Amino acid sequence: MSGAGLLAGVCGALVVAGLLLATHALTAPDPPARPRRRRPRLASTVDRPAARRQRALWAAAAVAAAAVWLASGWPVGGVLVGLAVVGVPWLLAQFSASNAAVERLEALQEWVRRTSDVLAAGGGLEQTLIRSARTAPGPIAAEVVTLAARLQARWPTSRALLAFADDLDDAAGDLVVGALLLGAELRGPGLARVLTELAGSLTEEVTMRRKVEADRAKPRANARWLLLITVAAAGLAALNGDYLAPYGTGLGQLVLAVICALIVGCLLWMRRLTVAAPSARFLVDRDGGRRTELDPDEVTAR
Repeated sequence: MSGAGLLAGVCGALVVAGLLLATHALTAPDPPARPRRRRPRLASTVDRPAARRQRALWAAAAVAAAAVWLASGWPVGGVLVGLAVVGVPWLLAQFSASNAAVERLEALQEWVRRTSDVLAAGGGLEQTLIRSARTAPGPIAAEVVTLAARLQARWPTSRALLAFADDLDDAAGDLVVGALLLGAELRGPGLARVLTELAGSLTEEVTMRRKVEADRAKPRANARWLLLITVAAAGLAALNGDYLAPYGTGLGQLVLAVICALIVGCLLWMRRLTVAAPSARFLVDRDGGRRTELDPDEVTAR
Protein backbone atom coordinates (compact mmCIF):
# COMPACT_ATOMS: atom_id res chain seq x y z
CA MET A 1 0.00 0.00 0.00
CA SER A 2 1.35 3.44 -0.95
CA GLY A 3 1.83 6.29 1.46
CA ALA A 4 -1.41 7.94 0.32
CA GLY A 5 -3.26 4.65 0.72
CA LEU A 6 -1.86 4.17 4.19
CA LEU A 7 -2.96 7.67 5.16
CA ALA A 8 -6.43 6.97 3.82
CA GLY A 9 -6.50 3.71 5.76
CA VAL A 10 -5.60 5.50 8.98
CA CYS A 11 -8.35 8.02 8.27
CA GLY A 12 -10.73 5.13 7.75
CA ALA A 13 -9.76 3.66 11.10
CA LEU A 14 -10.42 7.01 12.73
CA VAL A 15 -13.80 7.14 11.00
CA VAL A 16 -14.65 3.72 12.46
CA ALA A 17 -13.68 4.83 15.95
CA GLY A 18 -15.59 8.11 15.64
CA LEU A 19 -18.74 6.48 14.34
CA LEU A 20 -18.62 3.83 17.04
CA LEU A 21 -18.32 6.50 19.72
CA ALA A 22 -21.18 8.46 18.18
CA THR A 23 -23.33 5.32 18.02
CA HIS A 24 -22.58 4.52 21.62
CA ALA A 25 -23.49 8.05 22.66
CA LEU A 26 -26.81 7.80 20.81
CA THR A 27 -27.72 4.35 22.13
CA ALA A 28 -26.46 4.64 25.71
CA PRO A 29 -29.15 5.09 28.37
CA ASP A 30 -29.55 8.47 29.98
CA PRO A 31 -27.31 8.98 33.03
CA PRO A 32 -28.97 9.11 36.44
CA ALA A 33 -30.08 12.51 37.60
CA ARG A 34 -28.00 12.23 40.76
CA PRO A 35 -24.40 11.03 40.94
CA ARG A 36 -23.61 7.82 42.77
CA ARG A 37 -21.30 7.82 45.74
CA ARG A 38 -17.81 6.61 45.17
CA ARG A 39 -17.00 3.50 47.11
CA PRO A 40 -13.50 2.86 48.44
CA ARG A 41 -11.94 -0.04 46.65
CA LEU A 42 -11.13 -2.88 48.98
CA ALA A 43 -7.77 -4.61 48.65
CA SER A 44 -9.46 -7.97 48.14
CA THR A 45 -11.40 -6.69 45.13
CA VAL A 46 -8.63 -4.92 43.25
CA ASP A 47 -7.51 -7.96 41.24
CA ARG A 48 -10.67 -9.89 40.64
CA PRO A 49 -10.68 -12.75 38.09
CA ALA A 50 -13.14 -10.84 35.90
CA ALA A 51 -10.77 -7.86 35.75
CA ARG A 52 -7.86 -10.14 34.84
CA ARG A 53 -9.90 -11.75 32.07
CA GLN A 54 -10.87 -8.33 30.75
CA ARG A 55 -7.23 -7.21 30.64
CA ALA A 56 -6.25 -10.42 28.88
CA LEU A 57 -9.03 -9.90 26.33
CA TRP A 58 -7.89 -6.37 25.58
CA ALA A 59 -4.29 -7.59 25.22
CA ALA A 60 -5.45 -10.29 22.79
CA ALA A 61 -7.41 -7.67 20.84
CA ALA A 62 -4.32 -5.47 20.53
CA VAL A 63 -2.20 -8.39 19.32
CA ALA A 64 -4.85 -9.50 16.81
CA ALA A 65 -5.27 -5.96 15.49
CA ALA A 66 -1.54 -5.51 15.02
CA ALA A 67 -1.18 -8.92 13.34
CA VAL A 68 -3.98 -8.30 10.86
CA TRP A 69 -2.73 -4.78 10.11
CA LEU A 70 0.81 -6.00 9.41
CA ALA A 71 -0.28 -9.08 7.46
CA SER A 72 -2.86 -7.39 5.24
CA GLY A 73 -1.68 -3.79 5.22
CA TRP A 74 -5.24 -2.74 6.04
CA PRO A 75 -5.42 -0.37 9.03
CA VAL A 76 -9.21 -0.55 9.10
CA GLY A 77 -9.09 -4.34 9.00
CA GLY A 78 -6.77 -4.41 11.99
CA VAL A 79 -8.96 -2.02 13.97
CA LEU A 80 -12.10 -4.03 13.14
CA VAL A 81 -10.53 -7.33 14.17
CA GLY A 82 -9.37 -5.82 17.45
CA LEU A 83 -12.84 -4.44 18.14
CA ALA A 84 -14.39 -7.80 17.23
CA VAL A 85 -12.21 -9.67 19.72
CA VAL A 86 -13.58 -7.49 22.52
CA GLY A 87 -17.00 -6.57 21.17
CA VAL A 88 -18.36 -9.93 19.97
CA PRO A 89 -18.09 -11.68 23.39
CA TRP A 90 -19.55 -8.59 25.06
CA LEU A 91 -22.51 -8.44 22.68
CA LEU A 92 -23.11 -12.18 23.01
CA ALA A 93 -23.14 -11.81 26.78
CA GLN A 94 -25.60 -8.91 26.48
CA PHE A 95 -27.91 -10.81 24.13
CA SER A 96 -27.62 -13.97 26.26
CA ALA A 97 -28.32 -12.19 29.53
CA SER A 98 -31.20 -14.04 31.11
CA ASN A 99 -32.49 -13.67 34.62
CA ALA A 100 -29.39 -12.56 36.53
CA ALA A 101 -31.05 -9.37 37.76
CA VAL A 102 -34.24 -11.24 38.64
CA GLU A 103 -32.26 -13.87 40.54
CA ARG A 104 -30.53 -11.14 42.55
CA LEU A 105 -33.88 -9.57 43.35
CA GLU A 106 -35.29 -12.93 44.41
CA ALA A 107 -32.24 -13.53 46.59
CA LEU A 108 -32.70 -10.10 48.16
CA GLN A 109 -36.34 -10.93 48.90
CA GLU A 110 -35.32 -14.20 50.56
CA TRP A 111 -32.64 -12.46 52.64
CA VAL A 112 -35.08 -9.75 53.75
CA ARG A 113 -37.64 -12.36 54.82
CA ARG A 114 -35.07 -14.29 56.85
CA THR A 115 -33.82 -11.09 58.46
CA SER A 116 -37.35 -10.05 59.42
CA ASP A 117 -37.99 -13.46 61.00
CA VAL A 118 -34.87 -13.18 63.16
CA LEU A 119 -35.71 -9.61 64.18
CA ALA A 120 -39.26 -10.66 65.07
CA ALA A 121 -37.77 -13.29 67.38
CA GLY A 122 -35.97 -10.55 69.32
CA GLY A 123 -32.59 -10.35 67.62
CA GLY A 124 -30.59 -7.13 67.52
CA LEU A 125 -30.19 -5.39 64.18
CA GLU A 126 -26.39 -5.42 63.91
CA GLN A 127 -26.02 -8.98 65.20
CA THR A 128 -28.79 -10.16 62.89
CA LEU A 129 -27.09 -8.61 59.88
CA ILE A 130 -23.75 -10.14 60.82
CA ARG A 131 -25.22 -13.60 61.31
CA SER A 132 -27.18 -13.38 58.05
CA ALA A 133 -23.90 -13.65 56.15
CA ARG A 134 -23.75 -17.36 57.02
CA THR A 135 -26.95 -18.17 55.13
CA ALA A 136 -27.10 -15.38 52.56
CA PRO A 137 -28.42 -16.48 49.13
CA GLY A 138 -25.73 -16.95 46.51
CA PRO A 139 -26.51 -14.02 44.17
CA ILE A 140 -26.04 -11.47 46.97
CA ALA A 141 -23.75 -13.46 49.27
CA ALA A 142 -20.69 -11.32 48.52
CA GLU A 143 -22.54 -8.10 49.33
CA VAL A 144 -23.98 -9.44 52.58
CA VAL A 145 -20.60 -10.84 53.68
CA THR A 146 -19.03 -7.45 53.00
CA LEU A 147 -21.76 -5.76 55.05
CA ALA A 148 -21.12 -8.14 57.95
CA ALA A 149 -17.38 -7.52 57.72
CA ARG A 150 -17.89 -3.76 57.88
CA LEU A 151 -20.12 -4.04 60.91
CA GLN A 152 -17.59 -6.31 62.63
CA ALA A 153 -14.91 -3.73 61.82
CA ARG A 154 -16.91 -1.19 63.87
CA TRP A 155 -18.21 0.84 60.95
CA PRO A 156 -21.18 3.04 61.95
CA THR A 157 -24.33 1.12 61.09
CA SER A 158 -25.68 3.83 58.79
CA ARG A 159 -22.40 4.08 56.89
CA ALA A 160 -22.18 0.30 56.46
CA LEU A 161 -25.77 0.14 55.22
CA LEU A 162 -25.23 2.95 52.71
CA ALA A 163 -22.17 1.11 51.40
CA PHE A 164 -24.32 -2.04 51.22
CA ALA A 165 -26.82 -0.13 49.05
CA ASP A 166 -23.99 0.88 46.73
CA ASP A 167 -22.86 -2.73 46.50
CA LEU A 168 -26.36 -3.89 45.57
CA ASP A 169 -26.73 -0.96 43.12
CA ASP A 170 -30.46 -1.51 42.65
CA ALA A 171 -33.58 0.52 43.41
CA ALA A 172 -35.08 -2.42 45.32
CA GLY A 173 -31.91 -2.60 47.40
CA ASP A 174 -32.35 1.08 48.25
CA LEU A 175 -35.84 0.35 49.59
CA VAL A 176 -34.47 -2.40 51.83
CA VAL A 177 -31.56 -0.30 53.05
CA GLY A 178 -33.88 2.65 53.65
CA ALA A 179 -36.01 0.50 55.96
CA LEU A 180 -32.90 -0.79 57.76
CA LEU A 181 -31.59 2.77 58.17
CA LEU A 182 -34.84 3.85 59.78
CA GLY A 183 -34.69 0.84 62.07
CA ALA A 184 -31.11 1.59 63.02
CA GLU A 185 -32.00 5.22 63.78
CA LEU A 186 -35.30 4.79 65.59
CA ARG A 187 -34.68 1.36 67.20
CA GLY A 188 -38.40 0.67 67.26
CA PRO A 189 -40.15 -2.72 67.38
CA GLY A 190 -41.83 -2.34 63.98
CA LEU A 191 -38.80 -3.04 61.76
CA ALA A 192 -39.58 -6.76 61.46
CA ARG A 193 -43.12 -6.03 60.28
CA VAL A 194 -41.88 -3.45 57.76
CA LEU A 195 -39.35 -5.92 56.34
CA THR A 196 -42.01 -8.63 56.09
CA GLU A 197 -44.27 -6.35 54.08
CA LEU A 198 -41.31 -5.27 51.96
CA ALA A 199 -40.46 -8.91 51.24
CA GLY A 200 -44.01 -9.43 50.01
CA SER A 201 -43.66 -6.45 47.66
CA LEU A 202 -40.36 -7.82 46.36
CA THR A 203 -42.01 -11.17 45.68
CA GLU A 204 -44.60 -9.45 43.49
CA GLU A 205 -41.85 -7.53 41.69
CA VAL A 206 -39.95 -10.78 41.04
CA THR A 207 -43.05 -12.27 39.43
CA MET A 208 -43.52 -9.20 37.24
CA ARG A 209 -39.86 -9.12 36.17
CA ARG A 210 -39.93 -12.81 35.23
CA LYS A 211 -42.84 -12.15 32.89
CA VAL A 212 -40.96 -9.24 31.31
CA GLU A 213 -37.82 -11.35 30.85
CA ALA A 214 -39.87 -14.08 29.19
CA ASP A 215 -41.17 -11.53 26.68
CA ARG A 216 -37.62 -10.35 25.93
CA ALA A 217 -36.24 -13.86 25.40
CA LYS A 218 -37.20 -14.10 21.71
CA PRO A 219 -35.76 -10.69 20.63
CA ARG A 220 -32.52 -11.54 22.43
CA ALA A 221 -32.28 -14.87 20.64
CA ASN A 222 -32.88 -13.17 17.27
CA ALA A 223 -30.22 -10.57 18.00
CA ARG A 224 -27.74 -13.26 19.05
CA TRP A 225 -28.27 -15.21 15.81
CA LEU A 226 -27.94 -12.05 13.74
CA LEU A 227 -24.60 -11.29 15.41
CA LEU A 228 -23.31 -14.81 14.78
CA ILE A 229 -24.43 -14.72 11.13
CA THR A 230 -22.74 -11.34 10.64
CA VAL A 231 -19.46 -12.60 12.10
CA ALA A 232 -19.62 -15.79 10.00
CA ALA A 233 -20.33 -13.82 6.82
CA ALA A 234 -17.41 -11.50 7.54
CA GLY A 235 -15.12 -14.49 8.09
CA LEU A 236 -16.16 -16.13 4.81
CA ALA A 237 -15.69 -12.86 2.95
CA ALA A 238 -12.19 -12.49 4.41
CA LEU A 239 -11.23 -15.89 2.95
CA ASN A 240 -12.19 -14.70 -0.54
CA GLY A 241 -9.36 -12.41 -1.57
CA ASP A 242 -10.95 -11.42 -4.89
CA TYR A 243 -14.15 -10.30 -3.16
CA LEU A 244 -12.30 -7.98 -0.80
CA ALA A 245 -9.74 -6.72 -3.32
CA PRO A 246 -11.57 -3.40 -4.04
CA TYR A 247 -11.29 -2.51 -0.35
CA GLY A 248 -7.50 -2.53 -0.52
CA THR A 249 -7.34 1.00 -1.87
CA GLY A 250 -7.49 4.12 0.23
CA LEU A 251 -11.06 4.86 -0.86
CA GLY A 252 -11.97 1.23 -0.26
CA GLN A 253 -10.72 1.46 3.31
CA LEU A 254 -12.96 4.46 3.93
CA VAL A 255 -15.97 2.65 2.44
CA LEU A 256 -15.21 -0.44 4.53
CA ALA A 257 -15.00 1.69 7.65
CA VAL A 258 -18.40 3.28 7.00
CA ILE A 259 -20.08 -0.06 6.21
CA CYS A 260 -18.71 -1.74 9.33
CA ALA A 261 -19.60 1.25 11.49
CA LEU A 262 -23.21 1.05 10.26
CA ILE A 263 -23.35 -2.67 11.03
CA VAL A 264 -21.94 -2.16 14.51
CA GLY A 265 -24.37 0.70 15.09
CA CYS A 266 -27.31 -1.56 14.21
CA LEU A 267 -26.04 -4.26 16.60
CA LEU A 268 -25.66 -1.73 19.41
CA TRP A 269 -29.14 -0.43 18.71
CA MET A 270 -30.52 -3.97 18.94
CA ARG A 271 -28.62 -4.44 22.18
CA ARG A 272 -30.29 -1.36 23.63
CA LEU A 273 -33.71 -2.67 22.64
CA THR A 274 -33.12 -5.97 24.45
CA VAL A 275 -31.64 -4.57 27.67
CA ALA A 276 -33.92 -3.21 30.35
CA ALA A 277 -33.16 0.27 31.66
CA PRO A 278 -32.18 0.15 35.35
CA SER A 279 -34.56 1.68 37.84
CA ALA A 280 -33.47 5.01 39.31
CA ARG A 281 -31.91 4.78 42.76
CA PHE A 282 -32.65 7.28 45.51
CA LEU A 283 -29.96 6.53 48.12
CA VAL A 284 -27.35 8.65 46.38
CA ASP A 285 -25.49 11.73 47.54
CA ARG A 286 -26.68 14.91 45.88
CA ASP A 287 -23.28 16.51 46.35
CA GLY A 288 -21.30 13.57 44.92
CA GLY A 289 -19.46 12.85 48.18
CA ARG A 290 -19.80 10.05 50.71
CA ARG A 291 -22.74 10.48 53.04
CA THR A 292 -22.35 8.69 56.34
CA GLU A 293 -25.67 9.59 57.94
CA LEU A 294 -29.22 9.71 56.64
CA ASP A 295 -32.05 11.72 58.10
CA PRO A 296 -35.06 9.44 58.71
CA ASP A 297 -37.41 12.29 57.83
CA GLU A 298 -35.67 12.61 54.46
CA VAL A 299 -36.19 8.92 53.68
CA THR A 300 -39.84 9.07 54.74
CA ALA A 301 -40.43 12.10 52.51
CA ARG A 302 -39.06 10.22 49.56
